[in-house]
Amino acid sequence: MPSKMKIVIWSDIVCPFCYIGKRNFEKGLEKFAHKDDVEVEWKSYQLDPTAPKTPNGKSYAQILSDKYGWSLEHAQQNIDNMTNMAKDAGLDYQLNHIKRLNTFELHKIIQYAKTKNLGNEIEEVFFKAYFIDALDLSKREVLIELLAQIGLTEIEMDEALSNKIYEDAVHADIQEAQQIGVQGVPFFVFNKRYAISGAQAPKGFLETLEIAFKE
Repeated sequence: MPSKMKIVIWSDIVCPFCYIGKRNFEKGLEKFAHKDDVEVEWKSYQLDPTAPKTPNGKSYAQILSDKYGWSLEHAQQNIDNMTNMAKDAGLDYQLNHIKRLNTFELHKIIQYAKTKNLGNEIEEVFFKAYFIDALDLSKREVLIELLAQIGLTEIEMDEALSNKIYEDAVHADIQEAQQIGVQGVPFFVFNKRYAISGAQAPKGFLETLEIAFKE
């Protein structure tokens, strides 16, 4: 058995189920007897590659209505359901105030942070900023402040955004997801053998951790 059991997670910052899935996975992992023998790697995925680079002022209800052909009332019901689901996971979502944007630039920063062993930290910072603090993650000054929370500098941010290595890494993750048939996120792969799609309950993550570790 390798020294660490690897969990790979495909995710997108604007995916409400991804933050819930992250939190539920962490709760399951906390109860796992061999949690110190688990290595987690975050992978890039884009729910909407055509989204604008900066927020266009549309409400989340309007965005969902446009995407799925729902009425605004039905879209708001879905938002309320997601908010309650997040609350069950201990997250105070502010979905009616989020600033929807294209996440490709954020994924380049995530790829850089991974090289500094800060993958989990950058995911948490971006998720909280987007879903709970409702910040505009397209603004440079906002990103600088967020990265400072995990010890990354403005110079490092510029390196992440300008170096093609990190752009290529994002594309590689997305291509890999397509190759293995990922249809949506979050998508968890345990030791290249077991997969969980969606924001499962902590118990489900714990059970899969235990099965995968035994093998």
